[in-house]
Amino acid sequence: MKPISRRHFVKTTAVLGVAATTRHAAAYSLANDDVRLGFVGCGGRAGEHLQVFEKMNGVKIAGLCDPDQGKVAAAKERFSPDAKTWTDLRSMIDDKNIDGVVIASCNHWHCLAAIWAMQAGKDVYVEKPLSHSQWEGKQTVAAARKYNRVCQVGTQQRSDPMQAEIKKFLHEEKGIGKILSARVNRYGVRDSIGLRTSPLNIDPKIDYNLWLGPAQQKPIYREKLHYDWHWDWNTGSGEMGNWGVHVLDDLRNNVFLDQVSLPHRILGGGGRVVWKDAGETPNVHFVYFDTGSIPVVIGLTNLPASPTDNKSPKCPGPGSGYVAYGEGGRFEGQRGSGTAFDLDGKVIKKFKGNSGGRLHQENFVQAVRKRDPSMLNTDVEVGHHSTGWCNLANVAFRTGTKYSQERAENLKSKEWTELLGEMNQLMTAHGLTMESASMLLGPMLTIDPKTELFTGEDAEQANPFLKRQYRAPFVVPESV
Repeated sequence: MKPISRRHFVKTTAVLGVAATTRHAAAYSLANDDVRLGFVGCGGRAGEHLQVFEKMNGVKIAGLCDPDQGKVAAAKERFSPDAKTWTDLRSMIDDKNIDGVVIASCNHWHCLAAIWAMQAGKDVYVEKPLSHSQWEGKQTVAAARKYNRVCQVGTQQRSDPMQAEIKKFLHEEKGIGKILSARVNRYGVRDSIGLRTSPLNIDPKIDYNLWLGPAQQKPIYREKLHYDWHWDWNTGSGEMGNWGVHVLDDLRNNVFLDQVSLPHRILGGGGRVVWKDAGETPNVHFVYFDTGSIPVVIGLTNLPASPTDNKSPKCPGPGSGYVAYGEGGRFEGQRGSGTAFDLDGKVIKKFKGNSGGRLHQENFVQAVRKRDPSMLNTDVEVGHHSTGWCNLANVAFRTGTKYSQERAENLKSKEWTELLGEMNQLMTAHGLTMESASMLLGPMLTIDPKTELFTGEDAEQANPFLKRQYRAPFVVPESV
């Protein structure tokens, strides 16, 4: 298929910026004007967005795009019979009847789709994680600023009013005293994705070239094309980028008040164990973040507590959430709720939220109408930093060598030691040990939060993971 040129979108940068801003300011100047949205991706998560946006006053589902013709047809029939449809997103964002783009595609498409859309004068709602690798996230932030676009990242908990109550309790009221450390968890059971003896045959209804986009073309040995791309480094970011970004974003928001963009140092390890499948990303992942202030660890696993148990292993705090440990107690937060305890374990205060669903999409539309990115609850730069913690955690794993308990114990940290103990127990329950299983442990990596590059010893090994190899013509530009 002949690629559609993107050059006609940008005659000159200055003209595009002024023209796009003027055009959209005029388009949304009247309260009754529809914001016309086009959707990149028509799968499960896109369907959830469509259910929200189709019920929103002043919003029209104007376009649907997916390389899978079956998904486009199903979305059109269910949500918007009048919507125009495409398989190539470049055609959709070239349409003057599309004002904004909702990106709910595979992770590896998020940044390039967002950048192309903003170059074309569209506003963007892009699902988490923002980026597949750290460099392209920076490029997406740069594009939003250059073209004065509204770009919201889909960590919807940010729009839950409960978050403001939690921050007031922790930081103004000092409800648990000075915060000393934090723990983050994502414990959720998943299954093996299988291991074929021959490559997966791609459904002829899918334009596989467009589905791959920036990703490399190589054989797939899992059983399904869709969703399980999460567990392939070529297209996904593992559970760290899938769910880890939500819980780490809550941590950055409520514990750090977004004042820590990226950690200063990071140590991580893990492995893909028990399952003998085609997946590459770890199903056991443990990471230490040195933030320069409050130390943080995250534990992640998709394994059950034991081969005879279908539930996740026990962990301190919520299975999907975070714990802030203070001088006077602890706070446990998760999607939609939170509880503070004193040092004796007595409940001090409870918080109830709504998870931010619908409010997050409404926040995006309001910012679009006002032409004011500062209204966004997860502006692209905020989403970039939260995604960055996940990208760096994945690099910490991918730079690893065979796990050594002696090396792991070189880090003198109570939180880290406790997390390693839990992971050891999990391995033992599955008849393994940390050192006998195919577990890795990376070096302690140092990051410069300003340049977003690794520095010092082991930087040469780690930095290549910060920018993927793109498949032409689906290339994130060096200059946006």
